[in-house]
Amino acid sequence: MSKSVGFVSFRFAGTDGVSLEAMKWVEVLEANGFSCYFLGGELDTPPERSMLVEKLHFQHPEIRRIYDECFDQRHRSRELTDELHALRDHLKDAIYEFVRRFEIDLLVPQNAVTIPLNLPLGMALTEFIAETRINTIAHHHDFFWERKRFLTNAVWDILNGCYPPHLSSISHVVINSSAQNQLALRTGIGATLIPNVMHFEQPPDPPDDYSADIRQALGIAEDELLVLQPTRVVQRKGIEHAIELVHRLNRKATLVISHASGDEGYEYQQRVKEYAELLGINALFVDDIIGEQRGLTTDGRKIYSLQDVYPYADLITYPSLFEGFGNAFLEAIYFRKPVLVNNYSIYSYDIKPRGFRVIEMDNFVSKETVTAALRVLDDADYRRTMVDYNYALGCRYFSYHILENKLLYLVKSVYGRENDETDCPDPGSV
Repeated sequence: MSKSVGFVSFRFAGTDGVSLEAMKWVEVLEANGFSCYFLGGELDTPPERSMLVEKLHFQHPEIRRIYDECFDQRHRSRELTDELHALRDHLKDAIYEFVRRFEIDLLVPQNAVTIPLNLPLGMALTEFIAETRINTIAHHHDFFWERKRFLTNAVWDILNGCYPPHLSSISHVVINSSAQNQLALRTGIGATLIPNVMHFEQPPDPPDDYSADIRQALGIAEDELLVLQPTRVVQRKGIEHAIELVHRLNRKATLVISHASGDEGYEYQQRVKEYAELLGINALFVDDIIGEQRGLTTDGRKIYSLQDVYPYADLITYPSLFEGFGNAFLEAIYFRKPVLVNNYSIYSYDIKPRGFRVIEMDNFVSKETVTAALRVLDDADYRRTMVDYNYALGCRYFSYHILENKLLYLVKSVYGRENDETDCPDPGSV
């Protein structure tokens, strides 16, 4: 076999969790002799190993219109069904071409048969895998039953058949134990649990000259706390809790919110702004100068990466109500920063039992939460011990070593034992 792995998703670009985790898989696979290729609707991957098909993206106008129609009613017309099947055929042809062009022998859909943002893509992948029986590892991040907005729909037949498909050539991977349990309960499918990871084996580089003026660029004084909320502005992130905490610290402080609301509307962002004004908190929305990579804005200002900001933060807030895993939590641990965490379900079951030392809240900011935060901010020795301890735990449980062990075990079950490692005869010589 050629060991050519084909990654398929809506996009492999930007700093969304799926793209970031997919690239970690790529890094591990390529370090172990595999060649990785990419099929998506938006790509910043190497052009020579990529195939762009714009209708794979969930934001493509035609795909978005069909999505809106399918999840805005309980009945669909024959015309809508015909559109779904026509787009399925178009995307299935693209998948066939992708596999032929790069001689793919292992397919890795990234959330594409998990969350129904592009229904024709899920249908196309399911039929392609059924028709070819290609070895597949489906990496699931967000199942449709975890989101209320998908439960009123006109496509239960498609959801039940394709999200995810129950086919013998597919090995399923989930990122938390709740998803593993629910997948088995709802579909009878067994899955391997591979958590999200950070490269704890390689600590972050110290800040360089480029990022030295972060505080000045944000307008934050040296005697002022920089509290970082490293997420998008969406309701499930619970950002009002971060605002309340900053208010109750009774310190000179600014809350920096790194990402825009994206495709989920701006109503919640307006609510966050109004709440910050109500409590007299300086909340900065800085997605214009915090980007995927360094650069310049159209008016000549410096753009910083999120990794540039972390070293200058005094406290990380992560008061999410729900998360598939918790990438921002791992980033805070990786950059050795104290972190406020809401005790959301996946955290309480998959992360908290590891023993991390955090400022914890249970769906609201209590007096104890504020007291714990003040102790962390005021006691440097206590803070240093906390973050170093957390880093060691992160390295033990959520490092690339964990990813490599789990992923390669799964991949080897697909490719089998290497002939040069065993006494097995070469099938090509028989």
